[in-house]
Amino acid sequence: MSDHNIIVRLATPDDMHYSETITEEMALSAQVRGTGISRRSPEYIRKKIEEGKAIIAITTDNTWVGFCYIEVWGHEKFVANSGLVVSPAFRNTGVAKEIKSKIFDLSRKKYPNSKIFGLTTSLAVMKINSGLGYKPVTYSELTTDEGFWKGCQSCVNFDILTMKQRKNCICTAMLFDPVKEAAKVEMPATTTVVTSKGRVRKKRKREFKGNFKLFERWVRLKKFVMLKERKKNEAKKPANVLFKIFFW
Repeated sequence: MSDHNIIVRLATPDDMHYSETITEEMALSAQVRGTGISRRSPEYIRKKIEEGKAIIAITTDNTWVGFCYIEVWGHEKFVANSGLVVSPAFRNTGVAKEIKSKIFDLSRKKYPNSKIFGLTTSLAVMKINSGLGYKPVTYSELTTDEGFWKGCQSCVNFDILTMKQRKNCICTAMLFDPVKEAAKVEMPATTTVVTSKGRVRKKRKREFKGNFKLFERWVRLKKFVMLKERKKNEAKKPANVLFKIFFW
């Protein structure tokens, strides 16, 4: 990343002129992925910058590179690092990881007791999150704030979320819990186990990060199953409509 002379830092009011570029790139990226949060306005981005809740990446000659911001939900019980976007010219440089790390640190500083969560379909983002201490969780462990879930309505997979009664979807839910993380630091990395033969041995606790390849396969399988289920439901719709017309 140093070869590109990129600076990743807290966004300031002097960066507000990048807001339109940021929102346009967010919309284009979501269109390419076929998923994403609802479209944000330049005014919304400027508000996040003004509140000191955004991280920006630029080059030394002031070319915009990337951006991410903080959203607060459930009366500060939950925090989401949202809108991560990187200019196409600077992708695969490691800047996304740096932005995620900075916004994570900013979230921990501003909201030390809040759970930090995210929904993503990107395996690259999942790997970055894993390195920061996030764990995959069920949707029931996320915020119940209707404002957050309303943002999913613009996603092409919203019908799946609705079909699953908001309990699951194509996206993987990941969560960083500061309470559990603090407890983990105090606990030993290994536990003592007594076998059936009375032998005492040390057992290393398994970490999510060490099993990412297995998790990767599970994510692909989950996506395959859900999309297959959607096709079945769509195939049934015309028959149901004909049935209702015939017996009306």
